[in-house]
Amino acid sequence: QVQLVESGGGLVQAGGSLRLSCAASGLTFSSYSMGWFRQAPGKERQFVAAISWSGGNTYYLDSVKGRFTISRDNAKNTVYLQMNSLKPEDTAVYYCGATQRGNGLWLYEYDYWGQGTRVTVSS
Repeated sequence: QVQLVESGGGLVQAGGSLRLSCAASGLTFSSYSMGWFRQAPGKERQFVAAISWSGGNTYYLDSVKGRFTISRDNAKNTVYLQMNSLKPEDTAVYYCGATQRGNGLWLYEYDYWGQGTRVTVSS
């Protein structure tokens, strides 16, 4: 049974930082590209960042480039999202996903999802 468990969300002031983690089990982690998406209230789930199975390729939403960094540790079956210089518009539930299809930029590519972790950025 595949499980993706996110952690690290919380309440932070604008300009602050958070580090999200997503621990995977039940799959061959190193053969999956991993991604982070977010969903704000009343909005569709939105791509944030993705990383290839080796970590050699990363992709970002334009509005988070230079502020967020996605990384992975295949020995720990974990993917991370370091979020710096947070803004109120980053407030959302953040989900990690696993895919063996494509680069992971699109929602439909994903095979598995976690339950999400909430990030709230106050102004």
